[in-house]
Amino acid sequence: MSPGLALPRAWLQASRLPSQSYIALPLLLGQFIAVHATGGALRVGTLVAVQLFGVLDQLFIVYANDWADQETDRRNRTATMFSGGSRVLVEGRLSPMSLGTAAIACAVALVGVSVGLAVVHGAPLLGVLAVAAVGLLWAYSYPPLRLSYRGGGELLQMVGVAGVLPLYGYLAQGGALADFPWALTAMLLPTHLACSIATALPDEPSDRDSRKRTLPVRVGGERAAWVIVALNGLTWALAPLGLASVGLEVGPALGVPVAATLGVVGVRPAPPGSWRIQARVAAAITATLAMVVWPLLGLAWP
Repeated sequence: MSPGLALPRAWLQASRLPSQSYIALPLLLGQFIAVHATGGALRVGTLVAVQLFGVLDQLFIVYANDWADQETDRRNRTATMFSGGSRVLVEGRLSPMSLGTAAIACAVALVGVSVGLAVVHGAPLLGVLAVAAVGLLWAYSYPPLRLSYRGGGELLQMVGVAGVLPLYGYLAQGGALADFPWALTAMLLPTHLACSIATALPDEPSDRDSRKRTLPVRVGGERAAWVIVALNGLTWALAPLGLASVGLEVGPALGVPVAATLGVVGVRPAPPGSWRIQARVAAAITATLAMVVWPLLGLAWP
């Protein structure tokens, strides 16, 4: 590798851009809900600013998590593209100081973008939600709560991606808080929790060594896979009400998350470090993202 490209490639690796899908899609969903509810046009400038907020939020999350999980990541011998951090600190490709500084810069920038949107659109809750997004990551990875270690980190992820992000996009595009479709949020909460549990499956050995109390550590990977199935099943049960809250109906598209969820338990045993664990996590992520993309496409192209 050319020495001149080593640093940009290290930052690209640290940025874990595929994880942007967890952030960008809920933000887009919230914005199209607002357009549907208000009957107005999508404000393109706002769309760009909201998605910029999403990029900064995602970068803040991955940089700050890498910094907080340095020791656990060094113990991790079963990392995958879905878990185990970016490895840039483990491999010595970036320094902790540079990554920590970048995390702080992203946090400041995402709050700044939100304050700007709040002022332009008269929506002060955008600033509150931005601070909440930073606070959720802090509670997940850092003292005094550090819930990714003490237990409950998956719940924080669920609240962030199923609650904070869609609401942020919705308010930015002019949606009224009183008209927000909370039934859709209730539908999405279980599947996002399932996705959070799934991404912890490959890290079970190093998480156990580091005394992290993730669900796979507490109940084992195979039992956690069945919890993922149950949570996705709850989302499907709530789908008629959730989709109806934004004027949509259950249809054949439900087959995608159902098939993907069957794949979660269809590939077994799936020990950490095996190809089956990567297939299992990919199936769980597909099931969750399908439940976000479904209403998003239905609202974008009615």
